[in-house]
Amino acid sequence: MKKSIFDPEEQFNLSSKIVAGLERVSQAFKVLLWEKAKQLGLSPIQIQILIFVAYHKDEFNNVSFLAREFNVTKPTISDAIRVLDQKGLILKDHSSSDSRSYSIFLSDRGKEIVGETDDFANPVASQLNEIPIEDRENMFKVLSKLIFELNQKGILTVQRTCFACKFYAKNGPQHYCNLLEKELKHSDIRLDCIEFEEKS
Repeated sequence: MKKSIFDPEEQFNLSSKIVAGLERVSQAFKVLLWEKAKQLGLSPIQIQILIFVAYHKDEFNNVSFLAREFNVTKPTISDAIRVLDQKGLILKDHSSSDSRSYSIFLSDRGKEIVGETDDFANPVASQLNEIPIEDRENMFKVLSKLIFELNQKGILTVQRTCFACKFYAKNGPQHYCNLLEKELKHSDIRLDCIEFEEKS
């Protein structure tokens, strides 16, 4: 049997240890999200959709984009939206020229649910706040680069990070945003920018 990074015998390699660590952090997010889901009688993907719709542009809030965002099939998103609609948490807007296409918006009850759920990751943020700022800055530097590279390899399909944006420029080690017309520290780099426009 070939060697696995999940085999403790193989975790003398630093990259293997980091991958195993990221997988454990991923489990923590799943546990926290499931706790909220159980309390409200929703599935994790339904909560994720509600939170995403609450904080992103209307043009992203359709079945096709949401399927890409969450790396799931369109039928999976359609099923989740159908349940959210039945529960009165969203509204559908069929105003597009394609009668089969629609955007979704939060109902008043949907907004209330987001207010009750979008703090699910706060325990992770609280732990991070205990780490010295220099360590957090280094962690973010590595994490943002990793996310960008995974997007470039097609593993993460949707990316709204500065590195992939048409407004981003780099001069040596210095980051620059042409939209804001200012230099950026690495800690200013965004992973999900509302002004993001993909490089052509």
